Amino acid sequence: MSKLTGKQTRHLRALGHKLKPVVLIGKEAVTEQVIAACLEQMTAHELIKVKILDGCPADRKEVAATLEQETGAYIAQILGRTLLLYLPGPDRIIPLP
Repeated sequence: MSKLTGKQTRHLRALGHKLKPVVLIGKEAVTEQVIAACLEQMTAHELIKVKILDGCPADRKEVAATLEQETGAYIAQILGRTLLLYLPGPDRIIPLP
């Protein structure tokens, strides 16, 4: 899958609405530990929310681009300081339209 379609993105945003952030990014921005935590959570859940705290020196779009590149995940949504990341697993827990 090269890119998410609009319909798939809307579906993921609807599913992500009720989720709580499972990874927090603080004053050190994106570190190896943050990337590892994101990969671990996406392996378990496929769809996660990441919260960028006020102390983070990096811009939210920089953080999103870095996480997308380092994890191979898709950015389903950037809303304020919250990111919604999707990484399909081998079992495909979340079926996409």
